[in-house]
Amino acid sequence: MLLEALGAAVLGLALSGLAVRALARRLPAAWTVLVSGVAGALFGAYLTHFALGPGHHTLTATLVGAVLVSAVVLSLLLRPAAGAGRAARRAPFSLPSGG
Repeated sequence: MLLEALGAAVLGLALSGLAVRALARRLPAAWTVLVSGVAGALFGAYLTHFALGPGHHTLTATLVGAVLVSAVVLSLLLRPAAGAGRAARRAPFSLPSGG
């Protein structure tokens, strides 16, 4: 269990570090991204370990689950790209005017 947690934390740190280097402009502060990546990986390892049940604990499956959940958490931190040429927003539930 300790090896799974340590491996998940290292993989989460590596994944979030890669995200900071590649997508620095679209992410919040680097510290936030690094902490979120590690926390997501640890939660993913716990969730995968729990979902597999007793007798089916494999290190590979747990680490894959950790990386997947960490990637999902990091994707939630992404902001839209600058200058994405979006159309003007209307108020919610408004009808287009004919004029």
